[in-house]
Amino acid sequence: MSVNQSHAARTAEILLDIKAISFNTKDYFRLASGKCSPVYVDCRRIISFPKARTEIIAMMVDLIRERVGLDYFQNIAGGETAGIPFSALVANEMNLPMTYIRKKPKGYGKNARIEGLLGSGDNTLLVEDLATDGGSKFSFVDAIRQAGGICHYSSVVFYYDIFPEAAQKLQDHGIELLFLTNWEAILNSRNIKSLLSSDEINIVSTFLENPEVWQKNNCG
Repeated sequence: MSVNQSHAARTAEILLDIKAISFNTKDYFRLASGKCSPVYVDCRRIISFPKARTEIIAMMVDLIRERVGLDYFQNIAGGETAGIPFSALVANEMNLPMTYIRKKPKGYGKNARIEGLLGSGDNTLLVEDLATDGGSKFSFVDAIRQAGGICHYSSVVFYYDIFPEAAQKLQDHGIELLFLTNWEAILNSRNIKSLLSSDEINIVSTFLENPEVWQKNNCG
């Protein structure tokens, strides 16, 4: 999973500019898992900034063209809920059909988990906003495959790229992750020193080097 350095740097700048990346090195953010973190990524903010949104989607499509080829895919899928707007934007840019995958069947009507038309044998790109350890992607990929689609690629705006086991998990599940930017690019951004002091950068860097150890030491 290599990164396009130009895309990574520019995407990092955009995410910092629109405050999709937040830092709290004093009180920390409380996560849904109950753990705490000095950083928080909210790529959903992108959809509210037309210029940022347009540029990011253009870079994502360019990355897909560069790494796989646009002609490879017949369908673009988004995972409920954050992946839906990004998949719609990518599908529109690539002029391809779009589907979206529910986290679980809706429980009434056709009890569908996949909404939209997914053809048997369609090479399908799963588009999401971000990936942490990659685990959340597997359920969506499995749903695509169970419905007869083929899914070997997932594209995201932001990849945490800090969990050593993530790459192996993705590989074991037959998924190649295409991502625009990661934490390395954020910390190397020319904008970062105007946002954080050197002490704050050290706190964030320590967390990113080993989140589990940092959380054990800092999350009460």
